[in-house]
Amino acid sequence: MKPVLLLIPGMFNTAAIWDALLPLLQPEMDVRIAEVLTQDSIVGMAEDAWTQVQDVPPGTVMLVCGFSMGGYVAMELLARHGTHFQGVMMLDTSAQTETPETLLAREKTISALQRNFERTVEGIIPFSLHPDSLADPSRVEGMRRMMHAVGAETAIRQLRAIMSRQDHRERLSQLTQTVLVVCGQQDQVTPPALSRDLASLIPGAELHWLEATGHQTPLEQAPRLAELLKGLASRCTSPHSEPSV
Repeated sequence: MKPVLLLIPGMFNTAAIWDALLPLLQPEMDVRIAEVLTQDSIVGMAEDAWTQVQDVPPGTVMLVCGFSMGGYVAMELLARHGTHFQGVMMLDTSAQTETPETLLAREKTISALQRNFERTVEGIIPFSLHPDSLADPSRVEGMRRMMHAVGAETAIRQLRAIMSRQDHRERLSQLTQTVLVVCGQQDQVTPPALSRDLASLIPGAELHWLEATGHQTPLEQAPRLAELLKGLASRCTSPHSEPSV
């Protein structure tokens, strides 16, 4: 039976964030994509994500990959339903909680989205992509279309959800799953130091860097991500084990 992979998008993402990755995985995996556009909390996103895999037969290897905000959702999902997953990829995300400084920065982003959505999108794109990716018009336009499809109202709702998320650092220190922490070396949104911190919290977690990559790793490094996810699946060879959190 194919392993099941649950992909959880980040903020400002539609399912299209995974388009370059899916053809590289689907022959070997049953890929499901969580929906994170309608809920007003990370808890709500995690519970909706869980519905995507509730039909998976017992004994099937299950993996979860959370990208950026999707990493926060994956942490919540593991806290609630972690015994069902054997492998985890945390992708360009963080375990840190909000500080007065980050809360202020998010409020400023909300204000910018409310004032001038299009200008804010045009500022986010170069901040999120590596310069090599910025030189690819199709990649830039794909990101622009995706962000416009999400829209200001949903992005603001996602920011509010991020600002009120729970602290899962203690639970992360108890994970027994096989965990990969992956980050673009030039990620400015969730800088590499946050991935180092995250990996240090999780027993046995492996840290992988993606060269010449910004924050948008599913767009920028799909072949490398597919390689890492296939390797993760192959290592989860005990489908009847019951990891705990």
